[in-house]
Amino acid sequence: MIYRKLGRTGIRVSAIALGCEGFVGKTEGEAKELMDFAIDNGVNFIDIYASNPTVRTAIGKALRGRIGGFVVQGHIGSVWKDGQYERTRDVAASKAAFEDLLERLETDHIDVGMIHYCDQEEDFRRIFDGDFIQYALGLKAKGSIRAIGLSSHNPLIAKKVVETGLVDVLMFSVNPCYDLQPPDEDVEKLWADETYGKKYQNFNPEREALYELCARRGVGIDVMKAFAGGDLLKAEQSMFGKALTPVQALNYALTRPAVAAVMVGCKTIDELRQSLAWCEASDAEKDYASVLAEVDKCSWSGHCMYCGHCAPCPQGVSVAEVNKYLNLALAQGEVPETVKEHYRLLQHHASDCIQCGACEARCPFSVPVRAKMQQAANLFGE
Repeated sequence: MIYRKLGRTGIRVSAIALGCEGFVGKTEGEAKELMDFAIDNGVNFIDIYASNPTVRTAIGKALRGRIGGFVVQGHIGSVWKDGQYERTRDVAASKAAFEDLLERLETDHIDVGMIHYCDQEEDFRRIFDGDFIQYALGLKAKGSIRAIGLSSHNPLIAKKVVETGLVDVLMFSVNPCYDLQPPDEDVEKLWADETYGKKYQNFNPEREALYELCARRGVGIDVMKAFAGGDLLKAEQSMFGKALTPVQALNYALTRPAVAAVMVGCKTIDELRQSLAWCEASDAEKDYASVLAEVDKCSWSGHCMYCGHCAPCPQGVSVAEVNKYLNLALAQGEVPETVKEHYRLLQHHASDCIQCGACEARCPFSVPVRAKMQQAANLFGE
């Protein structure tokens, strides 16, 4: 397993993590079997958005005696009412649901208290201008949660959330299909047939700006919907007309700035095994660019996708990493100390580039790499 820090929280999480969808409808024995397999393979992170008491109990029993070494992300504002799930901003209802989660997990705290999804301006105001955010801050102050998170599908709202400075973790939908699309308050438009039928030119700037903002602010991203609800894994359902493998889709998400982990909603051990294959996959098996670069109606021309096709550099320069730090600095309009330090720690810098052009010849997205290396050398001074 590969582990990463969840932004400024410092919490160490497995890059492949568990969504709780896979535990829905399972018996306690089946849930334990799935959890045992995950833990045996190094998974140490789970998102529990479900308010269903049966699901929560099954997860709690599957983690019994081991929760101390496991990172739990539980949702605030996801409640069980009249036998069904409901999202709420009512503090009393949210408090009761959160206490129920702790009880069923047999613990007095969890790691990330995730404010259940916010995609609309009006809802953002309800959360941050009222007592809801105060409730979350209170949980953090008394140690019931270590960090505050919020989940969203809308990059404009998510950006406003990060800019409050109150949120440590962002749960966001990241995949190459959604990353092309403009922001919208209606989440269902992300996978609507009319949306999939459109042509797109390059990465949506609001989404790119969000990832870079999170990286600069130290807000860790854990990813939901990396497979676009399974659409990306089936050629007939993908907007690209081609299927990505689970490993390719996961690698796309895990190479975005600020991303620490991907929550996979695997229902079977075999599905989880397919996702865990990312940990030991070869560069060729991780290569999503070979699929995305050959799509007629979608183009990323001139845009670095951090895919790594530029490697190997005869001078040892990690072109993708240099480009990532360059983009972070350009988005800020200056070179933040954190970005400068990460760049300085690279074994080789843009100034080592000999302008041979081998990287450009291999780039499937026609990025002017030599010009980018010169720009980075000028900006960082080495």
